[in-house]
Amino acid sequence: MADSVPELGHVAGGGFQVFSVDAECIKQRVDEVLQWVDSLEHKLKEVEEFYSSVGVSNSGSIVKDTEKGRHVVGIRKIQQEAARREAVAAKRMQDLMRQFGTIFRQITQHKCAWPFMHPVNVEGLGLHDYFEVIDKPMDFSTIKNQMEAKDGTGYKHVLQIYADMRLVFENAMNYNEETSDVYSMAKKLLEKFEEKWAHFLPKVQEEEKIREEEDKQAATEALLAKEASHIKTTRELGNEICHANDELEKLMRKVVERCRKITIEEKRNIGLALLKLSPDDLQKVLGIVAQADPSFQPRAEEVSIEMDILDEPTLWRLKFFVKDALDNAMKKKKEEETKTGALNGTQKKGVSNKRNATNKLAERKTKRLRV
Repeated sequence: MADSVPELGHVAGGGFQVFSVDAECIKQRVDEVLQWVDSLEHKLKEVEEFYSSVGVSNSGSIVKDTEKGRHVVGIRKIQQEAARREAVAAKRMQDLMRQFGTIFRQITQHKCAWPFMHPVNVEGLGLHDYFEVIDKPMDFSTIKNQMEAKDGTGYKHVLQIYADMRLVFENAMNYNEETSDVYSMAKKLLEKFEEKWAHFLPKVQEEEKIREEEDKQAATEALLAKEASHIKTTRELGNEICHANDELEKLMRKVVERCRKITIEEKRNIGLALLKLSPDDLQKVLGIVAQADPSFQPRAEEVSIEMDILDEPTLWRLKFFVKDALDNAMKKKKEEETKTGALNGTQKKGVSNKRNATNKLAERKTKRLRV
């Protein structure tokens, strides 16, 4: 009775068609599982890219930090903490800049400061080459306005003020002759400014050290949170992959139930067809057999495939695979023959020699196969 059951996709009397609603449902479910597998591969790639970016040496950091008693927080919590730290750091910097204001007032109140209080009157003084020598003009009034700005356009770091203060003096010394009064006043003020800055610098360095430690801590927490997220994703991926395998097994059983048993003649034909396969296709056949039989050694020098001990799903897979492989080979051969027909005699000979050489190389690479 089993032999009377039609093959999947065939009906008695010949002709190819999808039989019954059941077959269409199986096909639809297979498409769904394939889409599911594609999404799992995408998630897996993201996890692999993450661990590749952090490096092998950082693997297991979640476990290590948990053992140390560190708490791995979520991404949102880390973002909130980063915003809080940034606000506190900005407040500390504002305090530093206010303290720097004392140095600024002392320098600007010096008797030598008057030439630098306002922008240089280039046109009024007829300094036609000023902008050819000076790339970025700077003066004390411009610095003061930046320090007092309330619209977010002011200085963000005390080092920015320091740089502009130096620029005032450097511009004056670059443009004016060393023998000029302006040059002498700029040089004198620069020396006084650097003396005061040297006493103030330890505070700036301390702030930089605090910021560096905070940035390092924030980066570590962000990495731990992301790693925790990927560990969760990996665990979920493992469960989903098992789920997908179960679904494929069920579908395969359904298909086999609706397929008649492979006959002895078909087994013999499959065995003969295997000998006609290309080396690449033959490797795929060995992979199919290995999936069904864990003890099968596809990489052995001499491989033996016992058709009689293979289960029905594997036999059907082999039958369909061999048919498709030979059909594709025949189609490719016809295409090559069509192209060859357009070549002249010399070209034909060259193509033939190349094909023979390729075939001989393939024969050397092909395993000894006994069916």
